[in-house]
Amino acid sequence: MIRFHADMIKAETDLPPDRAPDFTNLLKILRKEKPSRPTLFEFILDKFVIVHLTRHIEYDANTSLIKMKRIIDAYRIAGYDYATMGSANYALKSNKQRRDGTSSTSLNDDPTITDRKSFAQYPWAEPDDVDYNWLDDLAEYLPDGMKLMVHAPDGLFETVLKLVGHENLCYMLADDPELVEALFAAVGKRYLRYYERCAQYEAVGVLMQDDDWGFNTQTFLSVNDMRKYVIPWHIKFAETAHKAGKPIVLHSCGNIARLMDDVIDTIKYDGKHSYEDNIMPVEEAYDKYQGKIAILGGIDVDYLCRSTPEQIYYRSCAMLDRAKEKGGYALGSGNSIPYYVPLQNYLAMNAAALMNRL
Repeated sequence: MIRFHADMIKAETDLPPDRAPDFTNLLKILRKEKPSRPTLFEFILDKFVIVHLTRHIEYDANTSLIKMKRIIDAYRIAGYDYATMGSANYALKSNKQRRDGTSSTSLNDDPTITDRKSFAQYPWAEPDDVDYNWLDDLAEYLPDGMKLMVHAPDGLFETVLKLVGHENLCYMLADDPELVEALFAAVGKRYLRYYERCAQYEAVGVLMQDDDWGFNTQTFLSVNDMRKYVIPWHIKFAETAHKAGKPIVLHSCGNIARLMDDVIDTIKYDGKHSYEDNIMPVEEAYDKYQGKIAILGGIDVDYLCRSTPEQIYYRSCAMLDRAKEKGGYALGSGNSIPYYVPLQNYLAMNAAALMNRL
């Protein structure tokens, strides 16, 4: 029996030489090529994972910059070739985000924008008004061979949902489609500028748009409406990344099967992240889309919670073997690592890459 425990990745020591960060492995995967070794991919690591992995490192402050440096340390220790980094000081606030978070609320409760008047009165934060020096500071801290994966403050579609509410947005599509178009444009042009600014930094190796488009059976809006209001801005995001010589990844939860051709051929995303077993297991997604787009992560979060470390390790090994000859795959969860994923289960998944060779 294989035993996994929390200390299998030693936070107090450097990784062995063959697991030192090497961002070229992720670049190869995003080009649908075979990496030089099994490669890990994760969107977000919960604070409890970050604290555990960096528990032997002393930090002299608790500033936002130190927190970002701690994220870099956690990703390095866990065996990644990059670290995920969100916006340090830029966000578009909604009423929902201003709440204390002590209870669940519907997206439709207390909408921030309901009509043209509230749209005109909304205090839009401008990406050119914030400081990007944190990217220079992190560049000096990054280990050799490591880069950042930077995502926008939120997804384009998700931001509109948080400002308006899903049901409210559906009514608005019928009552005032021009306002809907203006809303997506107001968010889209600001996130586009944010990407333009971030993409110029050497420390940024890849961009991500984390924008959930659907639920278990379909997209939140009709395919036609997604193509009219959402897809055009994603095309601009991808064009901006590619113009800067950087790949870009889509993280989108839900069943977006009817839009995958758009993701691959129209938007031209380099990689797709977020998979669920009850929609399409990552094994099936790899078989269907391999060679068209990089498949990232995919070990279902529910599976990570409910399975044994041994089961997780062997499924992860099997997924790596599946992509061994064709490439275009990085191992990770189907979404992210929240606090309720048992730590030993997360480490068991990573061990499949850390203990194996191509």
